Amino acid sequence: MDLSKNGKLLYNLRKKKGFTQKQIAEKLGVVPKTVSKWERGRGFPDVSIISSLADILGVSERILLSGCLIENKNETGNVKKTKFYMCPTCGSFMQGTGEQSVLCCGKILEPLKAKSCDVQHLINISEIENDFFIEIDHEMTKEHYIVFLSCVTFDRVITVRTYPEQDFAVRIPKIYGGKLLCFCSKHGLYECIPKRNRE
Repeated sequence: MDLSKNGKLLYNLRKKKGFTQKQIAEKLGVVPKTVSKWERGRGFPDVSIISSLADILGVSERILLSGCLIENKNETGNVKKTKFYMCPTCGSFMQGTGEQSVLCCGKILEPLKAKSCDVQHLINISEIENDFFIEIDHEMTKEHYIVFLSCVTFDRVITVRTYPEQDFAVRIPKIYGGKLLCFCSKHGLYECIPKRNRE
């Protein structure tokens, strides 16, 4: 571990957040001289407070330990490469393009890996005026339901959040050439091959 590199990162993160060394020290239950020592590369926080310090500075523990703030070098990501993340603790879901660190409830989330659609997660599409009407014949109980449906094309992502104890039926604008993904609370993310029903 390069303590001078870690110290510089701690200094920059603290300044970015607008905290003084005294404020950081009070939040962690240490003296301001200790924070100063860390920032000068003369020591490093004890493992027992790394998690708290990471939360205060708004980064992951991994970033603090590496001494390097990972930045997304792509100004814009490829929309077709959109990744989805689901927090197992609070149930929040996020999506994004490019390389990124996604943190929720103190944990770094890995992108979900989509499986091929199975019989339980088949999507039926009907056309109504300028929209697609999408249905999935799937139970929607509190224990087992479809959490969201996303349509990903080359230039946009349309995501609809769904909730238990409602029939799964959503309406989205007609867009072609993309893929549909749905997330099942029990079985994970599925990439679905739509079966289009013309009425």
